[in-house]
Amino acid sequence: MTLAEAAPLFVGGPTIAGFDARLLRVPLTRPWAADVTSVGVIATHVVRSDGAEGWGFSWTPQIGAEAVHALLANDITRFALGRPADPGSEWQALWQHLHEAGGGGVTTIAMAGLNLALWDAAIRAQSTSLAGFLGARRDRVRAYGSGVNLHYSEDELVAQVRRWVDAGFDAVKVKVGKPDVAEDLDRLKAVREVLGPDRALMIDANQRWELDRATQSLEVLAAVAPAWIEEPLRADDLYGHTELSRRLKTASGIPIAVGENLHNVFRFDDFLRSGAAQIVQPNIVRVGGITPFLGIAAIAVEYGAAVHPHLLPELSGQLALTLPAVEGVPEPMAEDVEDAGFGALGALADPSPVRIADGTLTEVPHAGLGIRFS
Repeated sequence: MTLAEAAPLFVGGPTIAGFDARLLRVPLTRPWAADVTSVGVIATHVVRSDGAEGWGFSWTPQIGAEAVHALLANDITRFALGRPADPGSEWQALWQHLHEAGGGGVTTIAMAGLNLALWDAAIRAQSTSLAGFLGARRDRVRAYGSGVNLHYSEDELVAQVRRWVDAGFDAVKVKVGKPDVAEDLDRLKAVREVLGPDRALMIDANQRWELDRATQSLEVLAAVAPAWIEEPLRADDLYGHTELSRRLKTASGIPIAVGENLHNVFRFDDFLRSGAAQIVQPNIVRVGGITPFLGIAAIAVEYGAAVHPHLLPELSGQLALTLPAVEGVPEPMAEDVEDAGFGALGALADPSPVRIADGTLTEVPHAGLGIRFS
């Protein structure tokens, strides 16, 4: 399936008359590490030839924000001006234009800044929201509590999980990857005690293991019944994930989730076609925007994989409302990292376009994407 088939394109119409980008630093209330106390946001603004405006953004927690800004302010601006303003029509040509700087990563993160602004302008011109524009398939999605917490003490981790339970979440995700898997198991047993047997517990290794270490660790951690293991291996290790998936099917049956660090639609296709993952977690900004995200979701349907978008619930939650329901495949979930939402951090000019309460994400009335940075 091509990107053109996966996302709607608009024939004819206005062109891109103006485009600009500005770099912001948004302080985190709850640092993700000693050196990760803020996240980088490159806020973008497009003006169409018919006067319609749109706002988008690129995002990277710690590394590369200045490089992303430079790509947007220079190469992408020069590429964009005068071209059709139809969201999605720019994507393939821009990806090919930037490809010598890399097929993903900084390039696709920067591409999202233009793609999101074009979608926002098109949706605002129709006086509707993203879910209204694409067509909502559900009025709410399940959300799970998530945290950057491997550096937490066991007591701090347990306290965080208690906060999620008290807030109504019935699913949480915590980090694993301590030097000794026995410590991971002790921490997860303490978490499971708070959760009880009926709430879902997901675990995320953030690429800390190699194949045999992952196999051995998951044999141990299966005792707490993880709902999935996220990024057990180096993110681009296609062979390793394929082999680990084969091993887990005959052992614990724990599904593999990937996608946080897969940076374009083509790489997601590689992993799904190879049977390397059962769950995909595209980050809408890292893959280059809404257009490739929709392409990835369409490919996941073909392979019967679940789609749980990574981070950015203000945007990914809206898209989760529009994803198709597939028989036998879990419904999409939204990831809510504690104290990290743009609205909660006071970074938005308008109220957040979504609300998360009692473990459920719903849409709040708004126009366009509803994400403009103050």
